[in-house]
Amino acid sequence: MARSSRLDTPLSRAAAARSSAPSRDRFGRFTEWVARAMGTPAFLVILTLFCAAWIVWNTAMPEGLRFDDATLGFTALTLMLSLQASYAAPLILLAQNRQDDRDRVQIEQDRQRSERNLADTEYLAREIVALRLALEERGSQTVTRDVLRQELRTLLAELEKESAAPDETAP
Repeated sequence: MARSSRLDTPLSRAAAARSSAPSRDRFGRFTEWVARAMGTPAFLVILTLFCAAWIVWNTAMPEGLRFDDATLGFTALTLMLSLQASYAAPLILLAQNRQDDRDRVQIEQDRQRSERNLADTEYLAREIVALRLALEERGSQTVTRDVLRQELRTLLAELEKESAAPDETAP
């Protein structure tokens, strides 16, 4: 029995990657590529050169080599440009929709991050207020840097005495 036909086992990562999502994503990436390519100056220059070459070819070449008649308004060129525009517009819209979806997800993540930051800030503000209240309850005995250093020195001296006392009793 093939692994993919079993319903009681989960799909492997490779099998999950072969689902319909990658082809849809591939098409989405293609639409974004088309939208990016059509929005470049290089595309406009190439399209302009193509149209200019088309017009020059069909006006300057001998009658037998022309394939689009200038007297009819370059019908084939008009048809090609219309076809290109009719495909370009929906592809660009699809690419914009994908970008909108990504932007929406990013905005939601930013909102959640902002909420967490706000909660953290509020928590820290409450902690600072609690510390201030605790210091006020102790009375006018505010802890300064010098007082804290003196307390630490006293504790360090006591620790040194305790650690030295067992060494002195050893034979």
